Amino acid sequence: MACSGGADSLALAAAVAFEAPRAGLSAGAVIVDHALQEGSLAAAERAADQCRCLGLDPVVVVGVQVGSSASGSGPESRARDARYSAFEDVSERVGAVAVLLGHTRDDQAEQVLLGLARGSGARSLSGMPARRGPYVRPLLKVARATTVAACEAAGLTVWVDPQNSDPAYGRVRARALLPILETELGPGSVAALARSADLLREDADALDDLAVRARCELGPGQIEAAVLLRLPRAIRTRVWRLLAMEAGCSPGALISSHIDSLDTLVTSWRGQGPIDLPGHVQARRSDGRVLVSAIRQVE
Repeated sequence: MACSGGADSLALAAAVAFEAPRAGLSAGAVIVDHALQEGSLAAAERAADQCRCLGLDPVVVVGVQVGSSASGSGPESRARDARYSAFEDVSERVGAVAVLLGHTRDDQAEQVLLGLARGSGARSLSGMPARRGPYVRPLLKVARATTVAACEAAGLTVWVDPQNSDPAYGRVRARALLPILETELGPGSVAALARSADLLREDADALDDLAVRARCELGPGQIEAAVLLRLPRAIRTRVWRLLAMEAGCSPGALISSHIDSLDTLVTSWRGQGPIDLPGHVQARRSDGRVLVSAIRQVE
């Protein structure tokens, strides 16, 4: 499992340490030191010591180097990429079958609020799944207040990340809104946001499946613009995303304005030139056909 030393992941560590042996399973922990603030290694070691005292084994502290801003992504995204890369490396090394993450219902609600602020569609509003690949989130229906109480009851020392109170981060600003929603809209508002994510995820998954089928039917190479235009917009925009990713775009770099620009190649065609996308990818229309491809780099 992944542990930061915060209340959510420490509560999960205690639960896993209790339940795993009773289920005939072995469980360890990985603590990632991002080295982004003074004392981060000491905090990581304290979290590791508590995981060992709980009985988790092996417990590994991994130092990572967060990528530079030249990649075009924000600091939170770069730290996340480095963290998940560390999870994958340790999992492969120890032969882990799953990585448990301590995200709670409050994290899910924050994710929905951020998606609303970005205006980036159903997939963004669908939040985090309880399971995706090897990553499992057992606490998604548990309130953050519960994990704090669990740590207090277990006598665990919780590390409070200073960045969790830094308003420079969008997630911190979203977190500050949760108690206001509970007060102004009524108790249960946070739980309702998280529940909305579950419902929207089902819809988004169904649309994604239809888009994958449509993409397969279109075949490789250039695509008839008229064929794309006949697809419902909810499917077509997802097909655009698939085409861009096939050509080399990172999913995280594609935003709604990119997809809207691509869609003009079939909905508002006026002879416009190529559309540049992140990752040295370009889309163009010629002779009634559309092609999304990597731009050849001149050495």
